Amino acid sequence: MPFNEMLITGSAWVLEVCGIVAIAVGALFSSVRSLLMYLKKGTSADVYARYRRQLSKAILLGLEFLVAADIIRTVAIEPTFRSVGVLAGIVLIRTFLSFTLEVEISGRWPWSHGNGERPDIRETSSRKTGERNEKVEPEVAA
Repeated sequence: MPFNEMLITGSAWVLEVCGIVAIAVGALFSSVRSLLMYLKKGTSADVYARYRRQLSKAILLGLEFLVAADIIRTVAIEPTFRSVGVLAGIVLIRTFLSFTLEVEISGRWPWSHGNGERPDIRETSSRKTGERNEKVEPEVAA
């Protein structure tokens, strides 16, 4: 095996191991932390929500490493149309998982701002000046 192919294969393997370790350590860390929080507080609703957020972050980080390893392995080692097609499928599935986990963590789509609602410009400007502006509905021509 040539040196450059060995280097590429080795770097892809290292990235895969990093992804697996990130998911495993994140799952262990969030599980232990949530268990300790549950034993300390005794309420499960807040603990469960925090556990899901922490676990989702670990899975997202691991998925990023695994996608990078797949890209390196597929494109650099065997760049055929079939392998690129398989890579595209893997990236699409993992991207979908990343988006759904992001929604799970933050409660909004990644491209949304704040809490998902845009503030009315007149309301924000009136808060700054202290004035009270009522919303005026546009007139509809009959």
